[in-house]
Amino acid sequence: MTTIISWEKSTVPLNSHEQMHHAHYLLDRYYDTPITIEQLSKEVALSPYYLIRLFRRVYRQTPHQYLMQRRIARAKDLLRTTDFTVTEICAAVGFESLGSFSTLFHNVAGISPSAYRNSTQAATKSAYIPLCVCLLHGLDATPDI
Repeated sequence: MTTIISWEKSTVPLNSHEQMHHAHYLLDRYYDTPITIEQLSKEVALSPYYLIRLFRRVYRQTPHQYLMQRRIARAKDLLRTTDFTVTEICAAVGFESLGSFSTLFHNVAGISPSAYRNSTQAATKSAYIPLCVCLLHGLDATPDI
């Protein structure tokens, strides 16, 4: 099966393996925008149902499951590394509803986004390393200030 993709304005013919790779790429690149299976299937020139079946066979999950996993992974990263509010992060990763974001995050991570942020910030605080351990491993005994 040979098709032409349009989203990236490419004229390269694709086989079904390349179509799946391209669908995966599009989900990675545009995870933060609203994407429907109809739009994605149009971009890779497959029927929506065939795209779902083939994507699941190749990646062991549906395009929607992959997209949600990708968004939650990015949300975790933003919760760890930024001071954005949970609402800002919700919008930044492509969710339209704070309630659905929080529910899905809780189902995946086992805790709420706020609790996740608090638990990761507590774990990233500097730890005291005793002088004897520093000397044992050849580390400089004076801190860089």
